[in-house]
Amino acid sequence: MRRIKLTVAYDGTNYCGWQIQPNGITIEEILNKKLSALTKEDIRVIGASRTDSGVHALGNVAVFDTESTIPPERMALALNQKLPEDIVIVKSEEVPLSWHPRYQDHITKTYEYHIYNARTANPMKKRTSTFVYVPLDVEKMREGAAFLVGEHDFASFCCIRTNTEDTVRCIHSLEVEELPCTEGAFSYREAGAREIVIRVTGNGFLYNMVRIIAGTLIRVGRGFYEPEKVREILEARVRTEAGVTAPPQGLVLMEIRYGEER
Repeated sequence: MRRIKLTVAYDGTNYCGWQIQPNGITIEEILNKKLSALTKEDIRVIGASRTDSGVHALGNVAVFDTESTIPPERMALALNQKLPEDIVIVKSEEVPLSWHPRYQDHITKTYEYHIYNARTANPMKKRTSTFVYVPLDVEKMREGAAFLVGEHDFASFCCIRTNTEDTVRCIHSLEVEELPCTEGAFSYREAGAREIVIRVTGNGFLYNMVRIIAGTLIRVGRGFYEPEKVREILEARVRTEAGVTAPPQGLVLMEIRYGEER
């Protein structure tokens, strides 16, 4: 028996998230079916991050156990021939049988939240970013983001439906980057369209935490909150104090790094 680690990328638009659900197709379900067909075994993958419906990934991680004779490094190529075009195995490798993608020392995750900021929506960006037509003050968003760096109780930035009792997490870095929009017709570029990326790295995240952070920083950028309001929201530890949960399509799980890789 061998344990194979997969690095998985996907466009989450057409899926009800990672974890198997009774009401729609998921990434986990597709991987189980295609791996079972490939190996002729009953495969059940274990994922590192259970991304929500509509959320994307470039570097999610999963493992599965198999007796297949397919070389571990060739598993990605073989599986990609069976997967739909919106799911890709970036890398496959063998790990110890005891290796678990969620229970390792010094795990860090990096997410990006993409905002398309322009006077009119761009249909080419619809699946991978959130459209905001009001000009955003990026500098104020950066000032607000700075209050969230470090170890804090993020109860204000957690969905109230979660069962998690420990809401303390550590954010290692939180950046707000402005990118000029070079795609699309001249009219979009002339209108000053831009992409704003909120990039956050931490030791773990609560349910909807990154999307609530994004929704709160968008309100700062629009002028509804002053940057110092973010500190007040954090200290209140009450979900209703923070901004709305930003839509899922702007969120991408970029990378998961483990202690041995850092």
